[in-house]
Amino acid sequence: MSTFLEQIPQGLRSTIRSFTTDMWEGYLNAVEEYIAAHDDVTARLVVDRFHVAKQYRDDFDTLRKQELKRLKQELPAQTYDQDCKGTLWTLRKNHPALDDEDRGRLRRLFQHTPRLHQAYTLREELTAIFNSPYSIQEAERRLTVWTKKVERLGATCFRPFIKTLSSHWTLILNYFADRVTSGFVEGLNNKIRTITRRCYGIRKTTTLFQRLWIDLEIRIFSPSRPSSTLSTT
Repeated sequence: MSTFLEQIPQGLRSTIRSFTTDMWEGYLNAVEEYIAAHDDVTARLVVDRFHVAKQYRDDFDTLRKQELKRLKQELPAQTYDQDCKGTLWTLRKNHPALDDEDRGRLRRLFQHTPRLHQAYTLREELTAIFNSPYSIQEAERRLTVWTKKVERLGATCFRPFIKTLSSHWTLILNYFADRVTSGFVEGLNNKIRTITRRCYGIRKTTTLFQRLWIDLEIRIFSPSRPSSTLSTT
């Protein structure tokens, strides 16, 4: 990582506004050392919001598994099948994306598990904070209020996330400065992995870049156009 950073041309260093990464200490330390070593680098280090979201959603999912296991043991089989079974993907959706049928299924489920309902509401409140155009100062206030609410309600499933939030507080808040993410890079890496699997192993770097270029730049042939015509961006 440090070697890569040092390859950034001097003329570009002052134009960098943000470094976005996951929470692996190796990346964080390398970027912090790079910023400290170059006076012309004024960029913020940002923990990617989607890696933040993955952690608190994983915390919720751990509780979901525990509660569904408990309900399967305690409820009559017919009740469990009607109200609880098959709710995985409904619970994983953000609430605004639910249709009336999905919301009805959640209401029936939450009647059996108020604890999961509470955690679901807290998860959605946290997502709403990250989806809102708050300043760093306002986001800090709202995250503080959310954290105190979790502690007051005794929602212990989020303890791992709160520990992470506390240890990376400033870097997570930096997201609200420019709202940059690693989404493009993550998507590009997934596409590269898909290409290599689809081609059963690519041995030459030039071939990999050719296939990547085709996937990113060349659009699908249109039946209404001559077969020799390509539409490119």
